[in-house]
Amino acid sequence: MNIVVDLSSISEFFNLPPETMLWRFMAYYGWIIIALMYLYFAKEMWLIKVQMGFLKKVKFMFLAIDIPRGNEQSPRAVENMLAYLAGAHSTLNWFEKYWEGKFQLSFSFEIVSIDGYTQFIIRTPVEFRYLVESAVYSQYPDTEISEIDDYTEGLPRKFPHEEYDVWGAEFIQVSNQMFPIKLYEEFEHKLGPDETYYKDPMASLMDLCSSLQKGEQLWYQILVIPTDFDWVKEADVEVEKIMGKKPTVSFFNGIIDFVVDVIGAISEAIYSIWGDVEVKEKEFTPLKMLELKPKQKKQVEALHEKTAKLGFLAKLRMVYIAKKEVFTPKKVANGFVGYIKQFAALDLNSFKPDMKYTATSTTYFNKINRLNQRKTNIVNNYINRDAGSGRIPGIYTIAELASIWHFPLEASTNAPLVQKAPMKKAKPPLSLPTEEDISVWRDTLEPIYSLDDKKPVNNIPVEDEANTPPSNLPLG
Repeated sequence: MNIVVDLSSISEFFNLPPETMLWRFMAYYGWIIIALMYLYFAKEMWLIKVQMGFLKKVKFMFLAIDIPRGNEQSPRAVENMLAYLAGAHSTLNWFEKYWEGKFQLSFSFEIVSIDGYTQFIIRTPVEFRYLVESAVYSQYPDTEISEIDDYTEGLPRKFPHEEYDVWGAEFIQVSNQMFPIKLYEEFEHKLGPDETYYKDPMASLMDLCSSLQKGEQLWYQILVIPTDFDWVKEADVEVEKIMGKKPTVSFFNGIIDFVVDVIGAISEAIYSIWGDVEVKEKEFTPLKMLELKPKQKKQVEALHEKTAKLGFLAKLRMVYIAKKEVFTPKKVANGFVGYIKQFAALDLNSFKPDMKYTATSTTYFNKINRLNQRKTNIVNNYINRDAGSGRIPGIYTIAELASIWHFPLEASTNAPLVQKAPMKKAKPPLSLPTEEDISVWRDTLEPIYSLDDKKPVNNIPVEDEANTPPSNLPLG
């Protein structure tokens, strides 16, 4: 039995004018697209609702970190701190996510300078307080940690304001987020076979913070969100692209490619009726490491090094707020941009202020209203420590985060107004006598120096109580 497939209706459909073809398709199948869009937005609105309810129950606290004077710890100590904080990551099931509204809570690593006095601060959920304290004390045992109030309280949240003005922006990665920035290790240099010096990039920021006058404040914030290891697959895809291999396709993208291939196959079957169709497939010729250009080789090595470390989702914000009479955005904004540009690796990745969406800068129509709205947005997003507003967080490893936020090395940083612990704390010596030892000594000495005898066994004369003390005894 011969099976005949009638493709005349399909052929007629594809021969219609484009606008008629689109109208018929929407008339027959458009409701499916609308229904899927409705379900998607309904799910997102429900998720926002339950997450807002969960967030209202979460309490946060601010911990001021005062490192001891003479700090000689490199940023690797902060790298170890961040690795410890990765323990806050949790995997949520469907019920926890869509019914209870739970989501991964974030930490905020901040540097604030108020009137020239600089303080390092970590904002954490209360439930992770001991995790943060353990992470800090494990690397800086002599550090003083104290709970403080939010330093942003009492400052305006809506602009324009009669007394204050503001400049702020989020800082984003210039290239693909899988490529790393310049790390703190690259600021080390040798001046001989046995001498290594570290030029702390934090020195420029500390100098800028110390230069602020009364009425000026600089806020620097890095929101850090623990995440899983799925981002490593994206880095592997970048390596495959550089090596000229056929990239690995995700499940979702695979479905899209399958649908496109089916439509393409149907089109080819129809048009093959009128003639041959030339099929072109993209060829992938894998390269070897020796065949790569120096830049490509460096990128591959950097990607492998990045995937070897723990990663976080993170977002950078900077706000400069000051009274109008001392407001100098060119000095502070340009100075901070100069600080963040130190981490630029032009063949890998670097930072830039997000002038397109979040920076307090506008260039065309309705400039004043749009500028004031941006000022209001950046200040409120900073105060709320909101990771969902503004740009999407990017992937940063613990080494990258430690490079852009760490306690300055005192040997290479001249910042006298950085808040520090007054002195190092020392543990008591192991040979310090205990209360039990003192009791034993007392029992041994009492027979020798008995109060009943009024004089020692050695018959050394004792001065009468009525006698005056020696003339050389220092008295106040």
